[in-house]
Amino acid sequence: MSSDLSERADGPVLFALRGTDEPGSEFRLGTREYDWHSHVRGQLFCIDRGLVRVRTARGSWLLPPHRAGWIPPGVHHKVSVSGALSGWGVMLRPDVTAGLPEEPCVMGVGEVLRALVRRASGWSGIEHLQPEQERLLAVLLDEIRLGRREPLALPMPAERRLLAMANHLVEHPEDERTLDQLAAWAGLSARSARRHFVAQTGMSFVQWRQQARLSMALEKLANGEPVAVVADALGYATPSNFIAMFRKAFGESPGRYFSRRGDSSSG
Repeated sequence: MSSDLSERADGPVLFALRGTDEPGSEFRLGTREYDWHSHVRGQLFCIDRGLVRVRTARGSWLLPPHRAGWIPPGVHHKVSVSGALSGWGVMLRPDVTAGLPEEPCVMGVGEVLRALVRRASGWSGIEHLQPEQERLLAVLLDEIRLGRREPLALPMPAERRLLAMANHLVEHPEDERTLDQLAAWAGLSARSARRHFVAQTGMSFVQWRQQARLSMALEKLANGEPVAVVADALGYATPSNFIAMFRKAFGESPGRYFSRRGDSSSG
């Protein structure tokens, strides 16, 4: 997004932008990486196709099509965009983001949130909102605050040896070694690895490994790789086993997940 707009802590309460892969787009998409940076304003954004990965010091978040990603003001992050041709973004003045999520997250985009963003784009950049616009802004903030979160975060451990294990599994999701075997490889006792993994990621090792595989699966599927190829790359014996895991995590098949326009943003 345009740094001139995202760095303004004063002025209009929000700026709403449409993004494309065209040169000169204020919200430039396509396939590219934005190195580590932060913004004064909070950012809500959504793409129509492709995938966005947001990395912070605490982990990474994936943004598939038709979901909204939220980055709070001041959070240091790095962004990778893959094959995104269009989308939208809203930048919120930091004083109105109190009570919104303090960590990046991904949420479903329902009709209410979409309609609010479309309406807000018409008065984007207005210095002083009218009472009816203030009321719509309050609903927009509620939609962000109450939006249904999607399980697309992959927290990373901080301890050096645990991080080495985690990075290895991100790079080699097909590795089937147990926690005991990987801990020995990293120079840790299995007991310490198990205890500290939960303390530093909030997940058991088994849960974390499945989440890592889901993250890799989403990235590959968003890039157009067939389900059978993705299942094989992640170490699943059959595509049906992979689809069953995916359905258990997201409630639907990979094809349905990427075709729908997002769930209701509330509830």
